[in-house]
Amino acid sequence: MSEPAAKATTSGVTPEASTAGSPGATAADAPASPKVSQKSSQAAETAETTAPTDPTPATDTADILPASHWIQAPLRNDSDDDSAYGEDILSSTASLSSSILQYRTLHGRTFHSELGNAESWNPNDAQHNESMEILHHASTLMQDDKLFLSPIGDDVQRVLDVGCGPGIWAIDFADQYPQAQVVGIDVSPTQPQWVPPNLKFECDDVTRPWTYQPDTFDFIHMRWLVGNIEDWYSLYKECFKALKPGGYFENKESSAIITSDDGTVTETSALSQWGKVFLEAGKLSRKSFSIVEDDIQRKAMEAAGFVDIQEHTFKAPLGSWPADEKMRELGQYLKLALYQDIEGFIVMMWTNTMRWSIDEIHVYAAHLRQELNSKRIHPYYIQKVVTGRKPYPGEVS
Repeated sequence: MSEPAAKATTSGVTPEASTAGSPGATAADAPASPKVSQKSSQAAETAETTAPTDPTPATDTADILPASHWIQAPLRNDSDDDSAYGEDILSSTASLSSSILQYRTLHGRTFHSELGNAESWNPNDAQHNESMEILHHASTLMQDDKLFLSPIGDDVQRVLDVGCGPGIWAIDFADQYPQAQVVGIDVSPTQPQWVPPNLKFECDDVTRPWTYQPDTFDFIHMRWLVGNIEDWYSLYKECFKALKPGGYFENKESSAIITSDDGTVTETSALSQWGKVFLEAGKLSRKSFSIVEDDIQRKAMEAAGFVDIQEHTFKAPLGSWPADEKMRELGQYLKLALYQDIEGFIVMMWTNTMRWSIDEIHVYAAHLRQELNSKRIHPYYIQKVVTGRKPYPGEVS
């Protein structure tokens, strides 16, 4: 199998002056935007069109601390904690059957009802939807106030938002493009009833064969389905089939790995363990959390037949540590989205798959919140957007 083009090295995000350690870049080197690299399909050789049998890299379980570690580990009393975004700030269609609204409950949190083969690890309750809406705001800030990065025209007519969650992206798009007919699809009908007249929501499992007619949509948008999809190649092929020739597909996914450029995120920290546990959970569930690391977005897009593939890689800081003003604001929102519902992000995957107890999760979350509040730690993770166009007939030999 041909190798994809070499990945661009991500540059550091400069933290504010701190007494702990020396980051790898100076304030003058701090980027004005969180975007750190972009790759074009012209630089890559053709990828093999079949999915690898096991795209998830092996996880060294010896690196994962046992759940009991967090109960035994003392919480620090850190006078340098950053409380700017701490606890003080924590202040569908009508034809849906009633069974779809009968949510599953796990440790007091609600999740979508049984629907096809769908298995979402994200809660669908109000607390988690609030985090997702904060992440939406951070996403547009990250992308220079853009809802999307695909070069679609103002005359776009039919748009599909796959895995729309609480529906805020679809609502904003429908407001911005009132001439377009927008459809949002998700396994949970938790979207608001009062929406723009050109928007409707549908409840379905996107991992099953789609019923949309071929060549239906001008633009398909999808984001943050990592850990929910077993066969990304099949899903991308469904997107390809549903698009009109010349239409664009865009997918944004996040890495589970939280790291730092200056060594302040240590191997045994709660921040570092976050990614290790999620990677192992993805391996056990066969729904990978290493989509970004394995370059699955580009590989699946090439296999489906897309052309003009572009990659946009962003650093996503957690907290107010970056020296750059825009990155600091972004980090504050990203921290808030995680901080106010850590338990919601992990309870399904870590109890059902990793067999943690709810008490162990609560104690781990306390450690993670403490690290998020520390000014001496400079964590970030990666988000990647990949866009591609469906070629016109005869365009590709």
